[in-house]
Parts: sequence; structure tokens; C-alpha cells
Amino acid sequence: MNPALVIIPTYNEKDNLGPITEAVLKADPRVDILVVDDNSPDGTGQLADQLAAKDQRIRVLHREKKEGLGRAYLHAFRWALAEKYAYIIEMDADFSHDPRFLPGLIDTAVNGADVALGSRYVEGGGTVNWGVSRQLISQGGSLYARSILGVKVKDLTGGFKCFNRRVLEAIDLDAVVSSGYAFQIELTYRALKKGFTVKEVPIVFEDRRVGHSKMSRKIFLEAVGMVWKLRFTV
Repeated sequence: MNPALVIIPTYNEKDNLGPITEAVLKADPRVDILVVDDNSPDGTGQLADQLAAKDQRIRVLHREKKEGLGRAYLHAFRWALAEKYAYIIEMDADFSHDPRFLPGLIDTAVNGADVALGSRYVEGGGTVNWGVSRQLISQGGSLYARSILGVKVKDLTGGFKCFNRRVLEAIDLDAVVSSGYAFQIELTYRALKKGFTVKEVPIVFEDRRVGHSKMSRKIFLEAVGMVWKLRFTV
């Protein structure tokens, strides 16, 4: 059984990819990296291949087109399970998820949590370089989803988390319907509905250093509607 895999989905992240992979590999010797590139026109996929050729801890999945974060993660989850990884981590390419928090997430999972979720909204967590409107949208979104779904996880929209492989084996990945912002809510909710434990680990979330956020009005509205669908179908 391989120790841990950090999945990094990319679309036009060429400027971030080299620094983030280097930082992740330095942060924890237990981890390998899987870059999942959705045919980025800026050459991110080609750079990923070059990095993988130099370091056996980096692997690459090339997808034909951009289909959203959720589809990329589901593809990567299946690959990770087939490759026998014990712990599977979701992580952004843009340094908003700081690699220094990786050891804590993995240790929390190793010590018994089925899902270790990097949380901005527990004691010790927080955000950096966020405007008031973004904070309101994020915290309000988590509160909205938490209230409707009836769960206690404070950072339901958080996307920096470590799964024990048994969670992804138990969840019906083919039934996952969300693609964008709602994907993180759905995965955590499905894990809770299966009876798994979710432990929130404090992280500090920093706004991306290079490039532009991929959040859009369409993605946000999808999440608003998806929460109700999850409440009555999962």
C-alpha cells in the first residue's frame, strides 16, 4: 500500500505548477503528487510531464477537455484507488492551500479520522487577503449548506482535505453529480451519510498568488441549488 497521494487539478496553472509541486514534496516525504490537467492551453500539461520525468514522485493524468473540478477529482480518485494509495488528498495548485498544513492533515487521518478537512472556520484557522464580500460569501455558503443538510462541519465548502481510501471506496463515485463549488459539499456530506468521521483541522487559507480565481456566478448558483438536491436524494 502506497502512503499518500496529493491530487492537484490544473487548468492554466503553468506559473504555479513548478513551485507548488516543489513545496508539496518538501512538506512531507510520505506524499506523491498526481497532476490532473484538463488540456490547459497555456502548456501546464507539458510542464507537468517535464516535472514527472525528473521526479518519480510526480505523476500526470491528461484529460481531453475542461469539465470542472469535480470531474477531474473523480478521475483522479479512481486512479489513486487502483494504485493502492492509503490516503488521498485534494489540494489547489495556487498556494491558497499552504503545503505546510499537509503533515497535520495526513497525521489526523492516520490517527483515526476518516476525513481530515482543512478548515478556515475552527479555532486557529482563518483567511488572508480576502475582502469582506468574499468572506461573507464563503462563510454564508458554509452556514447555508450546514443548516439545510443538518451537519456540524463548519467549513463544508473547504477543498483541502485528506480521505482515508476506505471513504472513497464506500462512496458511489458514479453517483456524484456536482462539478464546481458544490463538489466539496457533496463529498463531505456523502462521507457523513455513510457514517464516516470528519475532523476539521485548522488551516490559514491565502488568496491565490498567481492567476485568477475560477469561481463564477454559475458555479456559486449551482451550489445553492445542489444543497437541496443532496438533502433529499443522498
